[in-house]
Amino acid sequence: MIDFSPMRAGELTYLEFAARENIGPAALKQLSDESVDFLLGFLEGLKDADIVFEPADPDADDPFAVEGEEEIGWNFGHLIAHVTASSEEGAALSSLLARGVPAAERPRYETPWRAIKSVAQVRQRLEESRRMRNAYLETWPDAPLLDVCRDVSERFSARFGEMNAPAAFLFGLSHEVGHYEQIEEVRRQALAARLATA
Repeated sequence: MIDFSPMRAGELTYLEFAARENIGPAALKQLSDESVDFLLGFLEGLKDADIVFEPADPDADDPFAVEGEEEIGWNFGHLIAHVTASSEEGAALSSLLARGVPAAERPRYETPWRAIKSVAQVRQRLEESRRMRNAYLETWPDAPLLDVCRDVSERFSARFGEMNAPAAFLFGLSHEVGHYEQIEEVRRQALAARLATA
């Protein structure tokens, strides 16, 4: 998996990285599939109760959450719903940009996290997300328009740089990878709690 830290630190933009590495649809598919496979690996040894286990998270602070849920710890299902939505958003944007549409809106939909209550549902959501991401990559033309960038605020551009098709896909994937440690910690807490009551 890519080391996204230079982009997150502002040392390199996603667009610069994609251009330097000559990243196109095939590489993006491989990276996305690797991430989905990695997330599926977290399911090993989990039971349905672990998916809805409410973890302790002293750093929880989501100002965009539903009222009353701003400071709750996100369970495993919640995290999977969140990260897959971001990666799918990046993939959808990449499709638009590659075809010359300077998207201004955010084509984002997040599966209701409370509906994800089992290992099977997490696996289904991840495989569905894989299929959707790969399908968006199939919509890229043979000669993608890499000079078309998202229509975003100056603040966004100043922080993350311009976003063309590969950069938009990488940006969503970077967000997903950025939650790996949190997902691993929630998994650890769920397993520890189950062992403590065994």
